[in-house]
Amino acid sequence: MKKIIFLLMLFFAGLNASAQAPGYDDLKILYADGNYEKLVKVAFNYSEKEDLKKDPLPNLWLAKGLYKVSQSGTDDEKFKNAYKEAITALGKAMKLDKDGSVLADHQEFIEKFQLSMVELISNELSAADYNKAAGWVLKYYKITRNGVGTKYLDGATKFAKADKGGANTIWKEADALLAKITSIDEWSEADVAMLQMGVLETAQCYVKAKQKDKAKTLLSKVSQWFEEDAEFKSKAEEILK
Repeated sequence: MKKIIFLLMLFFAGLNASAQAPGYDDLKILYADGNYEKLVKVAFNYSEKEDLKKDPLPNLWLAKGLYKVSQSGTDDEKFKNAYKEAITALGKAMKLDKDGSVLADHQEFIEKFQLSMVELISNELSAADYNKAAGWVLKYYKITRNGVGTKYLDGATKFAKADKGGANTIWKEADALLAKITSIDEWSEADVAMLQMGVLETAQCYVKAKQKDKAKTLLSKVSQWFEEDAEFKSKAEEILK
């Protein structure tokens, strides 16, 4: 009888251990050591395990590894899409972590990644390459929890590509989201930048469509958040002059 009880205790102890997610110390060490290619491999293997598929952390570490590899200038063909794959991995991690609590300790990385995408989008808009800008905008949706600025930009790139119907549909969705926002104090720097870009680009589209009043109304809705931003005010004035 004692032997049966002992065996049962071992069995349930094993079940408990397997139910707990690993601490991923090996991934942390690989990241700290700069061994990013191996980090990608090990993190990917974790993400494919059946008992870990709902854990955001393997995909978070996969995104970290892929992002670092994409910045390393590697010529390895298998990493040619590392940056885009990092977006997918981070997007999956954020989707699995619905309230953001699991990834809270990795917010610095998430915001750095977001800012890198904001720079890409801004550069494509400056070059008037709306096809490329639109592609990055659609990817940004995956890595933000504050998508209103992204929606305005989505609409603006559609307008620039002569899809006025699609633009108006997206802008209506963006307006509905904006109406629910009372503060952006907790937003990441990148999400704030996306809102600013999205509103300015959309206002410019409205002016081109001879709807200046709509441009004024939209800009006035966000002015409270950019009162101290001289660059925003200057661009808004330039659009409305």
